[in-house]
Amino acid sequence: MSFDICIKAPAKVNIGLKVLKNESGTSGIAGYHNIESIFQTVDFCDELRVTRIPEKKCVIRCPQMSLPSENTLTKTYSAFLSETGIDFGVKVELNKNLPAGGGLGGGSSDGASLLKALSELSQIPLTKELADNVASRVGSDVFFFLHSGFFENGRGCALVSGRGEVVQPISPRTNLNFLLVFTGLHSSTAEAYSLVDAAYESGFYDSPEGLSFPDFSELKNLYYKNAASWNFSNSFTPVLTKKYPAIGEALQDIIDSGADWADMSGSGATVFGVFESALAANEAFNKCQKKWKCVLTR
Repeated sequence: MSFDICIKAPAKVNIGLKVLKNESGTSGIAGYHNIESIFQTVDFCDELRVTRIPEKKCVIRCPQMSLPSENTLTKTYSAFLSETGIDFGVKVELNKNLPAGGGLGGGSSDGASLLKALSELSQIPLTKELADNVASRVGSDVFFFLHSGFFENGRGCALVSGRGEVVQPISPRTNLNFLLVFTGLHSSTAEAYSLVDAAYESGFYDSPEGLSFPDFSELKNLYYKNAASWNFSNSFTPVLTKKYPAIGEALQDIIDSGADWADMSGSGATVFGVFESALAANEAFNKCQKKWKCVLTR
């Protein structure tokens, strides 16, 4: 039995993200929104070293940032303990590369990877039922990281709907280069959704200045087409850009650098460009890094 595990926790990007109007009876829970999106993992990762300890608690050391006392790692451990009754705790050394509030799913990815490590440390199989029971107590994005194929194949991609809990894995494209640009802003998920609600109330999404979205049934086929022909949209982009002009500025810089397609990931504030040419991606990285903190990944 292993008592020490090292595991990666990848970032995800949203290739298109439609946030549906929050209507009572649609999601079934007031305050929640259904979404339609393609999520894909990229090679930019956090890293976790998870060690068994005798005390039944989750102890975290993260040199890069101070985490709140309750976070996705502590929630994951508590949920797994409740579900399985394990008789040990864990010490987690977290090497945090993914920015908090960046729209890259960093916290959820950390939670999913800790869950995978707990399963291995306890030798308790991570069944879909167990994974879903834990994910439901930690966060909606956790479902994607668990069921996208990442842990089996090293890269995950899926159609995601519902509140994030409906995950339909699809084959990830391997010929895409992603230029991630960090604006230095922290976008609160709650704030972002409140801005979307206000935009729905004002009629913005139905106006000529609003967004057009491909049907959910079309997302998969569109994803496999040339990235320069993509017409994916993100509901959060116009409302966050209006409040935080730096997001729009960074996005325009990526477009001007020659990206085949570009948008914001999740509820922000990371923006990214997609390049089918590795050479073009490197040239764009060299250009954008003069002004922004950037990562070029696949």
